[in-house]
Amino acid sequence: MVPVSRSFVDIDLGAIAANVEALRKLAAPSELCAVVKADGYGHGAEPVARAALDAGATRLAVAQIGEGLALRAAGLDAPIWVLSEPEPHEFRAAAEAGLEPAVYSPAGIDAAAAGGALTVHLKIDTGMHRVGAAVADAVPLARRIEAAAWLTLGSVWTHLACADADGEQDDDPASTTNRQLDRYAGVLDSLDAGGIDVPLRHAANSAGAIAHPRSHFDVVRCGISLYGLPPSPGLEGRAPLRPALTWRTRVSFVKRLDAGDALSYGQRRALTRPATVATIPVGYADGYRRGLWDRGGEVLIGGRRRQIVGVVTMDQTLVDCGDDPVAAGDEAVLIGTQGDETISADDLAAALETINYEIPVAIGQRVGRRYRR
Repeated sequence: MVPVSRSFVDIDLGAIAANVEALRKLAAPSELCAVVKADGYGHGAEPVARAALDAGATRLAVAQIGEGLALRAAGLDAPIWVLSEPEPHEFRAAAEAGLEPAVYSPAGIDAAAAGGALTVHLKIDTGMHRVGAAVADAVPLARRIEAAAWLTLGSVWTHLACADADGEQDDDPASTTNRQLDRYAGVLDSLDAGGIDVPLRHAANSAGAIAHPRSHFDVVRCGISLYGLPPSPGLEGRAPLRPALTWRTRVSFVKRLDAGDALSYGQRRALTRPATVATIPVGYADGYRRGLWDRGGEVLIGGRRRQIVGVVTMDQTLVDCGDDPVAAGDEAVLIGTQGDETISADDLAAALETINYEIPVAIGQRVGRRYRR
């Protein structure tokens, strides 16, 4: 068969399973919800979901109805939460597929009630200020759900804004995280006083699961940590996580250039000495960010770090291999380990002054996915 991809990400499903086990141990006795939105953060939603469930996750979470429908079409029958309130016309499809959407507005609850039998999850805004019902509206909205013949209240939940931030200590009552949790506890008390049963309570994202035991409640929702990446640099090493993704390609062309030769579009960088330059068939159309050329971007070839030279183009990138022997067909690693060297998603994120979440999510669909345990 003719290869259809010039580069591949290899996903270690054993690492996914190990991360689930580590996070479950850390958050016990809370259940673990595996967040597989955005195609499993670029790792592949279906295989990651199966590996996570096999390792003990009890439910899945996505951001949009379409993502949940794709998992159902793949044969997954675990509970699937949809973390944002759907559009009114989407609730019927959610009901038919047995998805469990978030709700946080009267209009959303009414649309859900018109869509058929649904379990819904009432989201409360305790300080993120993105989506969610106001704290003062929690009781009336819960009563609205209870009054709807076709709706079942599955949980009342919130989302933490700063659990991954430096200085957000569990023993600091003034921290943003603890103030959010205080508001959430107040909501739960109000619901209890009103005679409203809350089957499940959840607030913790990955950072909450790792660094804030007070946030664990009944379920922790783990996204970035599921894939072996720390929620922030300050939390690196706080949980025994294994990165699941390696991005590999092969050298497609090699040439010898002289000192003073300038490379790539704009001729924006010239070699300061003669060098062997390798071309790899990966560019910004694959999600390998253009800005890496001028931010210390490196690739592993022959077990050594090699600097990118010249602007990253849409389909190809040039790499300075010095005087070392390099040939077409040699392996090149963009994320992962080769020999004794490792380039991580965090390394790329630091170079680009962004967060590690952006790195795997940006890897394009023409990059092949391969799965192993």
